Amino acid sequence: MTTRTARACFGAWILALVALYYTFPATHLYTWALLGYSAAAAILVGVRLNRPAQRLPWYLVSAALAFFTTGDSWYNLVQTLGGEPGFPGLADVFYLLVYPLLTGGFLLFVRARAGRGDDRAALLDALVPTVGLGLVAWVYWIAPFTRAQDLSVLEKVVSVGYPLGDILALAMILRMVSTTGKRPKALLGLGVAMIGLLVSDVFYGQSQLRSDWSLGGPVDLGWTVFYAVMGYTALRPSMRELTAPAERTARAGMGRHRLAWLTAAALIAPAVLCVEYLHGRPAEIARGGIVDAPVIAAAAAVMFLLVLGRVADLALAQRQAMARERALREAGATLFAAATEGDVRAALSRAVVRLMPADRPYHLELPPPVAGPGEVAVRLMAAADLPAGVGSGGFPLVLFATQPLPGGERHGQIIVGAPEDVLHAVRSSFEALGAQIAVVLERIALTAEVNRRDSEAYFRTLIQSAADVILILDEDDTIRYASPSAIKLFGAAIVPGTPLAALVATDAQEALRDVLRRLRHGHGELTGIELAAQDAGRRRVLVECDMRNLRDDPTVTGLVVTMRDVTEQRRLEDDLTHQAFHDSLTGLANRVLFRNRLEQAFMVAERDGATLGVLFVDLDDFKEVNDTLGHAVGDQLLLAVARRISASIGAGSTAARMGGDEFAILVEQSDSADAAEDVAARIVAELGTPIEVPDSEGGLHLVSGRVSIGVATNRGTANATELLRHADLALYLAKGMGKGDWQRYQSDLAHAMVQRLEMRTQLHEAIEGEQFMLQFQPIVELADQRVTGVEALVRWQHPTRGLLGPFHFVEAAEESGAIVGIGNWVLRQALRQIADWKAADPATTLRYVSVNVSPRQFRSPDFVEQVRAALAGAGARPEWLLLEITESLVLKDADKVIRDLRALRAMGVRIAIDDFGTGYSSLSYLRQMPVDVLKLDKSFIDDILTSRQQHALVDAIVTLAGNLDLAVVAEGIEEAGQRIALDTMGCDYGQGYHFARPLWPADIPALTASAQPAALPA
Repeated sequence: MTTRTARACFGAWILALVALYYTFPATHLYTWALLGYSAAAAILVGVRLNRPAQRLPWYLVSAALAFFTTGDSWYNLVQTLGGEPGFPGLADVFYLLVYPLLTGGFLLFVRARAGRGDDRAALLDALVPTVGLGLVAWVYWIAPFTRAQDLSVLEKVVSVGYPLGDILALAMILRMVSTTGKRPKALLGLGVAMIGLLVSDVFYGQSQLRSDWSLGGPVDLGWTVFYAVMGYTALRPSMRELTAPAERTARAGMGRHRLAWLTAAALIAPAVLCVEYLHGRPAEIARGGIVDAPVIAAAAAVMFLLVLGRVADLALAQRQAMARERALREAGATLFAAATEGDVRAALSRAVVRLMPADRPYHLELPPPVAGPGEVAVRLMAAADLPAGVGSGGFPLVLFATQPLPGGERHGQIIVGAPEDVLHAVRSSFEALGAQIAVVLERIALTAEVNRRDSEAYFRTLIQSAADVILILDEDDTIRYASPSAIKLFGAAIVPGTPLAALVATDAQEALRDVLRRLRHGHGELTGIELAAQDAGRRRVLVECDMRNLRDDPTVTGLVVTMRDVTEQRRLEDDLTHQAFHDSLTGLANRVLFRNRLEQAFMVAERDGATLGVLFVDLDDFKEVNDTLGHAVGDQLLLAVARRISASIGAGSTAARMGGDEFAILVEQSDSADAAEDVAARIVAELGTPIEVPDSEGGLHLVSGRVSIGVATNRGTANATELLRHADLALYLAKGMGKGDWQRYQSDLAHAMVQRLEMRTQLHEAIEGEQFMLQFQPIVELADQRVTGVEALVRWQHPTRGLLGPFHFVEAAEESGAIVGIGNWVLRQALRQIADWKAADPATTLRYVSVNVSPRQFRSPDFVEQVRAALAGAGARPEWLLLEITESLVLKDADKVIRDLRALRAMGVRIAIDDFGTGYSSLSYLRQMPVDVLKLDKSFIDDILTSRQQHALVDAIVTLAGNLDLAVVAEGIEEAGQRIALDTMGCDYGQGYHFARPLWPADIPALTASAQPAALPA
């Protein structure tokens, strides 16, 4: 079950219980218990579905709801049995236990969100409003209990416990709200639930003082909100965020909203003092002052101190930020003066000392450089995740920074351990410092590279350590010098005086002599010469040689030969070449190799006048094998089919796997087309018997290997591409004729049939794959241009052709029957969408959604029930739906059509005739058919401004509709003049590009947000 389904079920269940509770007072005991326990159970279900990082807080909240419900159930049971619940009594025990459980759960949320750091600012921000709300609770809620003369001490303690618990739980909510970082959406739900609980508890307490409490009154709504919202919030995926650590950053100030919050909270005490003074009670006047003045003064003092503490924190944060900025500037100056990596390390150590707060402990570690490339990065890391040999100084969390070092083969590491709040505060500074270090290291590397290139020793070392073998030859082609890398290539050191020919294989001697001759006679440089050499163990080695004639260079006076071993490279190239032209699963030729051979064979056959055949082979129902037995069995089936095809085609033909379950066969030159057809017949016969294939677990499965084959020859084709297309069309023809056989290409039938079959197949796959989407075109009132409706327009997100309009697929859908499935999907999706819009904005101007219904869909035996089920499933009201039918619908089964239309209207659904005047326009049927709206086709509107006759005709239709109490919607309005003319005629509504093109669902709410005319996009 998805969380969306669970939320929908829970919401419907709660609404039903609330309705029963207020409709049937006799069922209070049971409906209220079901309401509370359902909410507690919903929290457990939400924990199971959403799997939060910490489950204990949610379990505590669920237990709190269960205790609350148990107390209510006991209270209701006593009343149901004719008794009067005592106060305090057993129910109060359960009630009071709710608050420690709630507070404990909320406190765990706070700890999970705040992490391991100390968020003092968030704590102060939460304490200020908490004290203010506590003051209000004391004056107007708690104090009346303490002064009540008719309550015992125990009764007063219990009565005071409720507001104290509410304030404590609300304080936890405020603490979560004030935590740094993005607030979870689920937090709003918790706040609404606690407000509901607080409001009901306040009214319940006042009722207790007046002794006029009664069950089933409006006060219960607050507790209902508490139950329902708590359960619903736990079912939302965002509930996981309440137990995930918040992303914290350094804060140097506070936002306007938080400042307004603290200001309002700080003004609570003066406001209460003024209210108490203006509405003083007789007892207060008699005593010469306000009874609660000490409490109000104390609260004001506490809030003043808290605000001072917050201001002090802001000042400290500002000073720390300025200090870090100054430290970064000083560190940058020191770093840019560094000339070596050691200088950078020293400057980095000094910079860290300046960046870290002087009064907070920290640990800095700069381990030796580590082999391997790295990147400039700074991230928080748990001490347990640090690399071996690196410490955190006893801190559980560290900043772990990496920095690539010159050369790219090493990287440095920086580990700074400190309290979590300190790490958050300095992280951005360390990121800036890392960027500075990267620039300095790059400069140092460039300087060192220039110095190395200027050093003669560098070049000598380069030759000695080069991987390539460098040889210098004398005039007799003997080796005078060989670099040390020759030992690795040839397996032994090369003795000076060894002939170069001794290193080359016998079959490459002639090539070597030719190269040396060309080099000595005018070619100063030869590169990329490939020879076969042999090492000391007579192992054959492929070498690539670059040769230079430097006999005239006094520092060399010889031929320089550079050799590199390319044996493994050539082997890999051969392997890659094979992989590039062969299928990795079956070993057959792939599409590329098949196409190359076909191109060559086609040219030869065209030259010789021979017949060339191509077969396209497709496994029938291969998808079912993959879906039912798995892809491992499917791969084995493809291997078995490939082997049987290879055995059936004989020598001289090429079999290839084109991809998926498709194969192709090239039957090369023959005297007639019979050769290709004979091969097709043999393959069909060979694969007609079931194939036994193994699975990955050692089991055997007997599966069908039946294939459909399309056969085409080069007769009548201009090129190889056309031949492939003919074979492909013939394959689709074979599929359409029943599968399990072969068909020859027939130009008069293949093309149209294949297109229809392809479109039908794709449509059914599109329904299953939910490839359809909805756009909505606004329908506006012409008088004031308010958007009051939308028409749902289906689009097909085709996997290869992109977004397609109905023009491209509706006809094929009608022919295949897929239109019924598409129409049902559009109906359900459109109703869900308008229900979402209505729920998100109850004041929206949108009144209905218009859905087109095809005749084939409407004539479904249970169409009325389908509409009823779609309304119920979406939670939509019938009057939100307008069904558009065509005039031709009544040409068949008119009586049944009219009965169904009347049933739909009786349900509350409205009916519109779409494209009125373009089809079977019978005034008698118009009078008899139970419809509400006429939609004028665009063809009537196009010439309304230029044709007097067209204007008169539209005017007559609008007048006729008005006389029949039918609303009129003009389609295809594209100009302001058309809108004005239609409005003058008395046409009610319009739609078209003048108002808006079809829009995506997310764009509609902006046009329907209020009763004011919408700014519609052209």
